[in-house]
Amino acid sequence: MKLRRKVYMVAGYNTVSLGTGRSEFHPKKERPGIEHYLQEAGQAVLKQIGGSANVDEVVIGNFMSARFNKQAHLGAFAAIIDEGLRYKPSISVEGACGSGGLALTTGIRSVLAETADVVLAMGVEVQNTVKAIYGADILAGAGWFKNRKKGHAYFFPGEFSDRAGSYFDTYGRDYARKGMATWFKNAIENARLCETAQEHENKVGDLIQLGLSEPNGKVFTDYLNVFDCSKVSDGCSAIAIVSEEGLKRIGIPKSQAVEIASFAQVVDNLTEQPKDPVELTCTKVAAKQALTDAGITKDDLATVETHDCFTIAGILATEAIGFAERGKGAEFVAAGNTARDGIIPFNTTGGLVGWGHPTGATGVHQAVTLWEQLTGKAGDAQIKIPKEKPYGLSVNMGGNDKTVVSIVYKKV
Repeated sequence: MKLRRKVYMVAGYNTVSLGTGRSEFHPKKERPGIEHYLQEAGQAVLKQIGGSANVDEVVIGNFMSARFNKQAHLGAFAAIIDEGLRYKPSISVEGACGSGGLALTTGIRSVLAETADVVLAMGVEVQNTVKAIYGADILAGAGWFKNRKKGHAYFFPGEFSDRAGSYFDTYGRDYARKGMATWFKNAIENARLCETAQEHENKVGDLIQLGLSEPNGKVFTDYLNVFDCSKVSDGCSAIAIVSEEGLKRIGIPKSQAVEIASFAQVVDNLTEQPKDPVELTCTKVAAKQALTDAGITKDDLATVETHDCFTIAGILATEAIGFAERGKGAEFVAAGNTARDGIIPFNTTGGLVGWGHPTGATGVHQAVTLWEQLTGKAGDAQIKIPKEKPYGLSVNMGGNDKTVVSIVYKKV
């Protein structure tokens, strides 16, 4: 969507992405609840923007708290973040793994509609509350649930395993696996530079060899190993979406914010299987629309945050966005082009595979990462942002490429 009013994002914050791999995580120890994460991230943003009095509206993205936490009605949690948010508009939005992206677009629309000048946008998920096999059943709700018993025990890994299998058959198994293992390697190396990442403490030496571990359909899926998958994660991300008037209100200069150049929000038919399993068609449409509306091409981008729920999704995204030709994504990644020192760095804090995937938080985490990178606040994970490439792109996907939010960010 082309924007008729200036919209900015500023003051982002990520909690730790908690789950297996973090030293503070233990499956038998009591862990923080959803309210803890909302308070930590929300209060951190409020501190940066001068407090809750400056906030006009709150939007919370979440996928399945009603099942993972037996807690719905998250919009009414705003007041536990800060008493000053009591009696202010607050809603929750849901679009499977794209819920965080929907929180962002909801906030952007409020600013465009001039019903808000400062929106607190958040994404949250706490899903380490059930065993993995039961979690797979809950997460199957991101797809057409009537197909649940026709599919794999681990439903969504199975869906993307099928995509990987089709890619193997079409372009070559060993060729594809090399690209996927390289994607895994990049994810872990980037996560090691980000203190909040789930894989921050990963010390494995030969990441390529680990990534090439042979898939075993008897215990998991036929074409993906566990290292091809994002992990079960708990966490929250938050950021402020503001107008020019909002920036003045919170007292933050434009140089500390990123401008939203455009966004696209598209859906496909949830009840249908992918017409082309080796293409992320909905992602392709969303990314093209966002880039076109921003008046730029992929070559103007300094970095991309894409929804790599599985390594094969990362490979397919390079093709959908247009960096690699159809079938050339695995080669593009294996050649180092998406590494942090490559032609187009992807997922500089680890993405879903490395940073983690608290489902409803992911889209907001992408926004926070791009805000950090474009304003020079990414710390050890910082990459060089060339003057001639002041843009970043996020792609947040819900389900098997069924709901996609793509946003273009510009360094001010």
